[in-house]
Formats: sequence, structure tokens, C-alpha cells
Amino acid sequence: MGTPKIRLNVLARDVENAKQICSVTDGRALIGILVKGFASVEAAITAVEQYQQAGVPVSVGLGAGDPTQWKKVAEVAVQTQPDHVNQVFPAAGYTLGGLQAVGNSHTIVNALIAPGGQPGKVQVTTGPMSNKVSEWLSCDAAAAMLAEIGVHSVKFYPVDGLERLNEIKAMAEAAVRYGIPVFEPTGGIDAASIRPIVEVCLAAGAKQVIPHIYTSIVDKETGLTRLDQVEELLTAIEGL
Repeated sequence: MGTPKIRLNVLARDVENAKQICSVTDGRALIGILVKGFASVEAAITAVEQYQQAGVPVSVGLGAGDPTQWKKVAEVAVQTQPDHVNQVFPAAGYTLGGLQAVGNSHTIVNALIAPGGQPGKVQVTTGPMSNKVSEWLSCDAAAAMLAEIGVHSVKFYPVDGLERLNEIKAMAEAAVRYGIPVFEPTGGIDAASIRPIVEVCLAAGAKQVIPHIYTSIVDKETGLTRLDQVEELLTAIEGL
């Protein structure tokens, strides 16, 4: 079986919850493990390995997009070689290089790009120091820089539900022009907005779309990701 064209990126409270999600999605989900929630790199590595040993595909992430966690993400990724890594734009190449140095060629590494408020303009200053600088860049320039170093995916955040469809379209089209195969819209996505967002990405030519849906489908009392809502998201994108 080839890689699914659409995969959900969701959280799980624990390994059991993650296994349930994998079951109801028939393997079309990545489970986000956020390094910010761990006291050390070693603790995060232990957690990732527990999920991997249970056959769960892991996406190592920052934690609320916190750019100060970039190096922790890179270190955990190199040690565990997960299915997927979320990274800030300035550190995406560093992370990819670290993985390649240990012989890894299967991990998808994304680079966080922020919408610029108008189609065709984006912000790549998503690192811990650079995020204090508001500089707008063309989508093509951003995509070209990622393509030069071989980064596989654009994480586009925040898309604010359906508020930025034109901006998603412009960035996804630029990514495709430069041969970046994966696009990851993130922020404010739910069962009502997921289909139009994914449709825009696929129409732009993205080979794989990975929408992120995190806390909105987590039960606030139990901390469990709700399986009925995961199924609802899959139903919404059926047939795409």
C-alpha cells in the first residue's frame, strides 16, 4: 500500500488512545508527541520509543509551535527517526541533515511558514529569535529555499479555519512548483472546514496533505482524543 494521500496529525493521551486512533483511521493518522511536555530530551525519546514499539506512527513536534524547542525536536528526531517531524523554518535543514547523517531517508521533515495576510506573501521568520522580526517574503522564495536543502513539507500555520483559503492556495502552488510534495495546513481546522482546505491543497497539486487537528478534538476532562470526532473528520474528507 502506498502512502495515503491525506493523513490526519492528531494528539493522543497515551499509547492505548493512539492505538485506537490508528485503528479507526486505518493507518491514516500520525500521532503528535510534543517535546515541550517533557523535562528532557531523554524523557521525550523514551515516550516516542514506547509509541513506536506499539506500532504507532509518530510525529515529533515542538508543543504549541514553541520555537525555543527546535533543538530538542532535532535531537529527539535523530535519536528516534520517527515518521514525521515538525520544525521551524530556520531549523528544518539542520534537522534534515542530522537525520541524513544517521542514514535516515524515510522521515518527513516540515518547515513552519506563517501566512502573511495576503495571498503570495508569507513569513519564514518562525525561529526563537527571528519570530520577533516581521519580514514578508514571496511564497516562491520560501519554497525555493526549502527545495534547495531538500525539505519535504510546508507546515502552514495558522490557517484560521477557512479564513485563509487564498493564502493556502498560493503557498501550496508555490511548494508544488518547487517540487515540495507535502503540505500541512494547521490551525482552527474542524469537521466543517477540513474538506475545503484539503481540496485547495490537492487542487494545487500537493501529493500528500496532512491537516493538523489538535486540542479541539481532545476531551478536556479525560485528555483523550475523541474517536468519534476523528471519524467525523475522516468522513468529511471521504472520496478526496
